[in-house]
Amino acid sequence: MARRKKNVPSNVDPDFLLKQKAAQRRNIRQVIYFNAGERSAIDEYCRRLKISSRSALLRQIIMERLLTELDEHHPTLF
Repeated sequence: MARRKKNVPSNVDPDFLLKQKAAQRRNIRQVIYFNAGERSAIDEYCRRLKISSRSALLRQIIMERLLTELDEHHPTLF
């Protein structure tokens, strides 16, 4: 199956788009270990919701939790 070309506005600088894409590239590996029960729970969740990419699921869950915690406990001046 061929990839579809994305519609890119003609008024956007191509160099800017290349820099933006390079900045979003994931090149840092982080390893997480799960026990058998945790792994089976993740597999069951993915099976029920028909999720094919566990890494995207875990990344989304972790980042949502992290950003929520940072937002709730932001530093205050007073």
